[in-house]
Amino acid sequence: MYKLVNLEKKEYEEFVKNSKKSHFLQSYAWGEFSKKEKKLTPYYLGLKKEKKIVASALLLQKKLPFSYSYFYCPRGFVLDYEDEEVFNNMTKETIKFIKGKKGIFLKIDPDIIRKSYNYLDEENKLEYDSEKIFNMIKKAGFKHLGFTKNFETNEPRYTFRINLDQSLEDIKDHFSKTTKQRINKAKKLNTIVEIGNEKDLDQFYHLMTLTEERKDFISYSKEYYKELYKIFNIDNKMTLFLGKVNLEDMLKTLTNEKDELEKNINNIPKEKLSKSNKNKLQELNKKLDKLNIDIEKYDNYKKEYGKIVTLNAHMIIEYADKAWVLYAGNHNILTETYANYNTYLKHIEFCKERNLKIYDQFGTIGDLNKNNSRLGLHEFKKKFGGDYIEFLGEFDYITNKLMYIVFNNLVPFYRKIVKRKSKKELKNEVNRNR
Repeated sequence: MYKLVNLEKKEYEEFVKNSKKSHFLQSYAWGEFSKKEKKLTPYYLGLKKEKKIVASALLLQKKLPFSYSYFYCPRGFVLDYEDEEVFNNMTKETIKFIKGKKGIFLKIDPDIIRKSYNYLDEENKLEYDSEKIFNMIKKAGFKHLGFTKNFETNEPRYTFRINLDQSLEDIKDHFSKTTKQRINKAKKLNTIVEIGNEKDLDQFYHLMTLTEERKDFISYSKEYYKELYKIFNIDNKMTLFLGKVNLEDMLKTLTNEKDELEKNINNIPKEKLSKSNKNKLQELNKKLDKLNIDIEKYDNYKKEYGKIVTLNAHMIIEYADKAWVLYAGNHNILTETYANYNTYLKHIEFCKERNLKIYDQFGTIGDLNKNNSRLGLHEFKKKFGGDYIEFLGEFDYITNKLMYIVFNNLVPFYRKIVKRKSKKELKNEVNRNR
């Protein structure tokens, strides 16, 4: 009745993109990218019932010594998770498939929301019973790996999502007060946002290395980003947003403001100053002093960096009716211009104009302890008023218990070595580009 088959690109993509739970991590392009850059073998599988596709899966095979391997299905099977019969048959057939290739386990992390809260921290009602789906997955033989709180999993277990079916006015109204103020300041200081192209990827990479050094995390090589950009712009869309500041225009704005201040100061009679005029003069002189400091500072930046400086470079990926802020690199200078806030606003507006349905900020934390080093990232993303989403997390279906134990003991040790090496390489890369 049910049959698992390999799907051709057109048939596979048509099913995934028309699914409510479509995700770029389930795309044909992600499979091809994973083959090229991650050295994984992709399989594009479909479960057919009477010649009709009822489920699909992108399986990524990682080959291990002695012909063993493990399989990862990013963001889980593509199917209706309220249909237990289809889920069980998809599980059964997929496990049969990976056993045939000496797979020791299958990992899934379904795009199923466990809990969701709006910008007022009120819990949203879900379209489905997430607890029922959670129990169904476990009943089918999967082992849940826990409700992790940080970035321990392959993909983030928490994120912020903005529903783009709202009006743009409503979306912006949900921004925090400080976000609105900072966007206004960014506009006042002549920050601009442009769409970049392949030639700008070197600049993007440089900003990513600065961000990684500052935030103490390791990302990817320049070739990784270039290949990702290339592959996803074949059939889909990846857009590079560049947040810039025009220092020449900024200096003109500040100089005009200074001229206006000096005019106001000169208009105050200096003889027999009233108490109110005295206070007013003090306040104006304070502002003038601050402006002179800013003008000198930005003039020095202009001498060092030139007329226009790129401060932010963000990669936004589109797939089906959704968009994800995949990577964001930021400079460590001129942060007081808040160009980053203006850049985020522009790609929200861009996604809205393209009639997309969901804007996903792709990753935050669940551990909101004040000592968590990632709390700043969380608070920044929260300021844009999206829904705070928690997913079910990762599940493993173990097909070889002994090798699974060996794998889970050796891999963490190996990853520590790789991380240490990558940090050293990152430091060298940053120093070379300074």
